[in-house]
Amino acid sequence: MKIFSTLYDKVMTWSEHRHAERYLSGMSFIESIFWPIPVDVMLAPMALSRPNKALHFAMLATVFSVLGAALGYGLGQFFYDPLVVPLVESVGYQHKMEVAFDWFERWGVLVIFVASFTPIPYKVFTITAGVLNMAFLPFLLVSLVGRGLRFYLVAGLMMWGGPRMEAQLRKYVEVLGWLVVVLAVVAYLLLR
Repeated sequence: MKIFSTLYDKVMTWSEHRHAERYLSGMSFIESIFWPIPVDVMLAPMALSRPNKALHFAMLATVFSVLGAALGYGLGQFFYDPLVVPLVESVGYQHKMEVAFDWFERWGVLVIFVASFTPIPYKVFTITAGVLNMAFLPFLLVSLVGRGLRFYLVAGLMMWGGPRMEAQLRKYVEVLGWLVVVLAVVAYLLLR
């Protein structure tokens, strides 16, 4: 069953769409608030298909992700009980929120930097920062550095790998896709 190669081809086509930059920007913004799909899913193919614009794509992803993080912070600070709690419960993120609260207690503002790279959704940390009334300016600065490093790293790897990487990725996309599914299931079972 070739699920991932079909998806890969579709994503590569979308990455060259005339509105791809808008989609990337919008996805980066909402991913920091509620969207479950990581930005890398759009950023990586866009950087692969147009390596000359890869750094521009990383910049868009960074800026809009931080703007979304600011809104997530505001939601956590002002609308946690009436809006966020029901949403968190509806998507089953209660445990992830508990982890975020624990991490904030241990590491403070550095947790925002670490959260930029963890498998725990970034939105959990942006909202938690607002709930805990973290200082806003350090929150924004650390978000900018952490998200920027992540997105520029992804774009840089795609630029570096270029057409050879794209060919190899296309060749092994089914194996990689199923491997990610298995790892996600294992991670879920371990974190549960």
